Amino acid sequence: MTPAPAGSGGRGSVEFIALIAMLISTIALSIDAMLPALPDIAAELSPDDPNRAQLVLTSFVLGMGLGTFVAGPLSDAFGRKPVIIGAALLYCAASAWAASADSLGALLAARVVQGIGAAGPRIVSIAMVRDLHSGRMMARIMSFAMMVFTLVPAIAPFVGASIIAVADWRAIFAAFVGFAAISALWLWLRQPETILPARRRPLRWVDLVAGAAEVVRHPTVRGAIVVQGLLFGALFGTLSSIQPVFDQTFGRAESFPAWFALIALFGGSASLINALMVVRLGMRRMVTSVLGAQIVASGIMTAACLTLSPDMLFFVFIGWVTTVFFMAGTTLGNINAIAMEPMGHVAGMAASVIAAAATVLGVAIAAPIGLAFDGTTLPLAVSVLVIVALSLAAMLRMPGGRAG
Repeated sequence: MTPAPAGSGGRGSVEFIALIAMLISTIALSIDAMLPALPDIAAELSPDDPNRAQLVLTSFVLGMGLGTFVAGPLSDAFGRKPVIIGAALLYCAASAWAASADSLGALLAARVVQGIGAAGPRIVSIAMVRDLHSGRMMARIMSFAMMVFTLVPAIAPFVGASIIAVADWRAIFAAFVGFAAISALWLWLRQPETILPARRRPLRWVDLVAGAAEVVRHPTVRGAIVVQGLLFGALFGTLSSIQPVFDQTFGRAESFPAWFALIALFGGSASLINALMVVRLGMRRMVTSVLGAQIVASGIMTAACLTLSPDMLFFVFIGWVTTVFFMAGTTLGNINAIAMEPMGHVAGMAASVIAAAATVLGVAIAAPIGLAFDGTTLPLAVSVLVIVALSLAAMLRMPGGRAG
C-alpha cells in the first residue's frame, strides 16, 4: 500500500468514503436528473428532431472526458483540493449558462463546459484514493464509494421530475449548483490534502508529455482503456436511450422515475457484492465472469426484442437494463484499479489519461447508439451485446490474463 501522507488521518473511514462518493456523484446527478427533462428540452429547443435532445447527456460526458486530460496533471502540480474546488466553481458557472440557454446548440456548449468542470471531482477523487491505497484495497474502497454513489442515480430522476413539476427544466441546474457547492465545502473543511508538496510534479509541457507517454506505453493500461471505453459506451448508450424507450416504446413516461430508481438500486447492489468478493476472487476474474454473464443476458434480450409482445417485453427490458447497471458496478471500478495499479508514482496523470481516453471512446460509441433509436429496443440490445463481446475479448487479451 502506498503510505499515507503525514497528517492525512482517517483515510478509508466512513466519512472519507462518503466524501469520495459525493464527489463522484456529481457526474451521476448531472446525467440522471436530466433524463425526465429530455421531452421538454426536445419540445422547446429541438421540436423537429426530438432524438437530438439525447445529446444533452453525451455532450456533458464529452466535456467530462476532455476535462480529465487536465484535471489530474493540475492536481499533481498544485494539490488535489485546489483543483477540485476550482473545477466545482467552473461547473457552477456552466450550470448558470445552461439554465439561460436559448438554443439547443448553446445548451450543448454549456453542458460540455459543465462536464469539464465535473471532471475535476471525478478524476481527482480517484487520485486521492490512489494516494493512500493500491490494488485490491483500492478496488474495495472504490466499491464502497460506488455503493453510496448508487443512491444518486436512484433519486436523481425524482429530483429532476419534482423540479419540473414546480418550475421547469432550467431550474434543475440550480440543484446542480447547490450539490457542487456542498461537496466542495465539505472537502475544503474536512479533508486534508493527500499529496504533499514534496511529491508534486511541476506542470511542465515536457513532463506532461513524458508522463502521458509512460501511461499509454504500459500494455495493461492500454488494454484497460479499451475495455473501459467499450463498457462506458454500453452504459452511456443505455442511459441515452432509456427515457425514450420508456416514453415512446412502452408509453410509461410518467412512471419512468420510479422504475429507474428500482433499476438503479438493484443494479447498484453490484458495488456491495464487488466490495465483498473482489479481495478474495481478484479483479480480473470478477470482470471476465460478469462480462460472460452479460453476453448471455444481452443475447436473451435481443431474442426477446424479436419475439415478445410489448407488454411482456417491458418486464424483460427492466430485468436486462438492471443487469447492464450491475455489470457497470462490478467491472468499471475493477478495471480502473487494474489500470492504476502500476501507476502510483503518476497517479494524477494516470487517472486523467485513462479516464479521458476511455470516456471519449465511450462517447464515440454511445452517441450513435442513442441516435439509432427507432422506437424499439432492438438497436440498444444488439449494440450492448456486440460491445460486451468485444470487451470480453479485449479483457482476455490484456497482459496478465485472468489473474490479479
